[in-house]
Amino acid sequence: MASYCLTVARLQVVLGHGVRRLHVAAAYRAKVAMSRFEPTSYVSYDKLQSNVEIVRKRLNRPLTLSEKIVYGHLDDPHNQDIDRGRTYLRLRPDRVAMQDATAQMAMLQFISSGLPRVAVPSTIHCDHLIEAQTGGVKDLARAKEVNEEVYNFLSSAGAKYGVGFWKPGSGIIHQIILENYAYPGVMLIGTDSHTPNGGGLGAICIGVGGADAVDVMAGIPWELKCPKVIGVKLTGSLSGWTSPKDVILKVAGILTVKGGTGAIVEYHGPGVDSISCTGMATICNMGAEIGATTSVFPYNHRMRTYLEKTGRGAIAELSEKHKDLLVPDEGCEYDQLIELNLDELKPHINGPFTPDLAHPVSEVGAVAKQNGWPLEVKVGLIGSCTNSSYEDMGRAASLAKQALDKGLKCKAQFTVTPGSEQIRATIERDGYAKILSDVGGVVLANACGPCIGQWDRRDVKKGEKNTIVTSFNRNFTARNDANPATHAFVTSPEIVTALAIAGTLDFNPETDYLTASNGEKFKLDPPNGDELPARDFDPGQDTYQHPPADGSGLAVNVSPSSNRLQLLEPFDKWSGGDLEDMQILIKVKGKCTTDHISAAGPWLKFRGHLDNISNNMLIAAVNSENDGVNKIKNHLTGEYGGVPDVARHYKANGLSWVVVGDDNYGEGSSREHAALEPRHLGGRAIIVKSFARIHETNLKKQGLLPLTFSNPSDYDRIRPDDKISIRGLKTFTPGKPLTAVVKHSDGSEETLQLNHSFNETQIEWFRAGSALNRMKELQRH
Repeated sequence: MASYCLTVARLQVVLGHGVRRLHVAAAYRAKVAMSRFEPTSYVSYDKLQSNVEIVRKRLNRPLTLSEKIVYGHLDDPHNQDIDRGRTYLRLRPDRVAMQDATAQMAMLQFISSGLPRVAVPSTIHCDHLIEAQTGGVKDLARAKEVNEEVYNFLSSAGAKYGVGFWKPGSGIIHQIILENYAYPGVMLIGTDSHTPNGGGLGAICIGVGGADAVDVMAGIPWELKCPKVIGVKLTGSLSGWTSPKDVILKVAGILTVKGGTGAIVEYHGPGVDSISCTGMATICNMGAEIGATTSVFPYNHRMRTYLEKTGRGAIAELSEKHKDLLVPDEGCEYDQLIELNLDELKPHINGPFTPDLAHPVSEVGAVAKQNGWPLEVKVGLIGSCTNSSYEDMGRAASLAKQALDKGLKCKAQFTVTPGSEQIRATIERDGYAKILSDVGGVVLANACGPCIGQWDRRDVKKGEKNTIVTSFNRNFTARNDANPATHAFVTSPEIVTALAIAGTLDFNPETDYLTASNGEKFKLDPPNGDELPARDFDPGQDTYQHPPADGSGLAVNVSPSSNRLQLLEPFDKWSGGDLEDMQILIKVKGKCTTDHISAAGPWLKFRGHLDNISNNMLIAAVNSENDGVNKIKNHLTGEYGGVPDVARHYKANGLSWVVVGDDNYGEGSSREHAALEPRHLGGRAIIVKSFARIHETNLKKQGLLPLTFSNPSDYDRIRPDDKISIRGLKTFTPGKPLTAVVKHSDGSEETLQLNHSFNETQIEWFRAGSALNRMKELQRH
């Protein structure tokens, strides 16, 4: 037994800070990694098994896979109240991952906590701040220069507080996690909404805001409402033009952007084995677009092969020994069950403007003509955290090769984003990169790029109606290029490549012909590509900085004059009374994502400076009063101005304010800036029909009141110039609604009931002014 425990213990560094990128054989890399074992990274399947057995005995029923992993990480499995969809769980995640745009605020909050070092293995990944302009090499060099201050801050903060640092150029956070940190049964939280990507390796990986990450890094149990479980049973097998992406495109069409809210989507059934590990990751990644807490696949031979190929054979062996723990119990029950026959699934393309508007590729052309969507494809973009695996690139290259052999190049512009330095180096070595370049592709940096709006697009003017097709996950208005007239569609890399070659949205590669340079008509053969490289992956350049054993003597400097970084000041505590006569800042009409609340793109550079980035608050939200954006009435002056400007004026004059919104408010990214900014500019409450999960939690963490209309139609009773009082805060308790007294400008009043989902701990955050304030209070006691 002692020998077994030692083996497990040595393994855990791989489950901790990860395998360092060295230009050596995979076996040697694993050996180096094992030598860096840290006690805080010890996670044993024995512990997971023990907790699962305790809970299974208590509940006296079979468990789903997601329940096993989630309940297996309970802080107190003996006494935790467990009721799917109702109770809050206190969990102990194994590790934390942060991308550079959200890591700035997360690390600033951790610094404010006063703690000396993170309590769990944590990493920072530089992927969000690299703008796509001309190509990978030049774009990366420019990003390092422009963002030097931020990169130095993150690097030094990581070294001081024990956080691993993946340098710019290393790749997209979710691909790095899949290659290094995810494994069957692990629980990981990440400060990005597409963290669920790791579910492709049988992991429970959940997107959170930075304040949640701070809790886990501080060693505090992390709270999550006990998820419901949606089962997706897959039968048949993928073939031809149908890809893993089509599974989630179809599921998004079924469940819509809010159908997965509060639930984990658990895939199972015989069809699973026809999907590669990275294909499963694609499906889990885009599960964020249906509001799911996360998504997960059961352990199988595809995962074992991927672990072995990425230098983690020892973990694969351990997973194999515990495979009964890493699949659902026979007879387990789901809250909802969807069945999908992969034999019948057709290639899909979703959009524009929302990722749940699903169309078979064979039908989208007709729908586009009917709706007046531009048919010409201006740009095709493949890659991103969703679809940038070796298999994805290989299948796209197989189509590009066919076009080249017939003397064709892409009619549309074409960009390629490798998911990681390892993928870039390997597709370059194996010839895929050259084929994609020869067909007209521009290989961008190993970064998020156009997927998150980091795209200096110059081929169309702002306001010019046009169509782009991408293998990304999200296609909200203006997200990719800041142009609200761009019609963005999401699909598989294979379909993107085919449409970029054809240059038109109404091209169906399964039935339609292309014309070769010699005038010959031909059809593209279905794509093909190896799941994994025949040789080992080429790790490329070493881009990882491991933290020193003791960083206490290191300094982290933030200049008071910086316009990129700003140390945080604590938010004010609750006054102890009700919130009276608050002005409605804006009544938002329709979809309001975190992109509407806190835009990305050029604003990313201010993610570490709360006051500066607050100048983008709600500037893309539609005002119900006039259907305009960033144009609201200042009720103190009677003049119209931008949303942040009016909010600042109210705050300067001591006038608290609220926002009123529609359904699924705050869907999309995990960015907590969408909660920090309203709090910083004087907001007190956000009152809507319904919230997206991450945003609702982020608002609570910052001391705001996220409230929902008891009767959703009460939204229509609110007028943009109303004042609202929120009463009942002196007796604020879980499950007890609050009351809103609405004063209209004509002197009349209405009383409405407002619901909330606060538990006792979260009410303490509100009273203290924020979760961080409450953490400091507890430290003092």
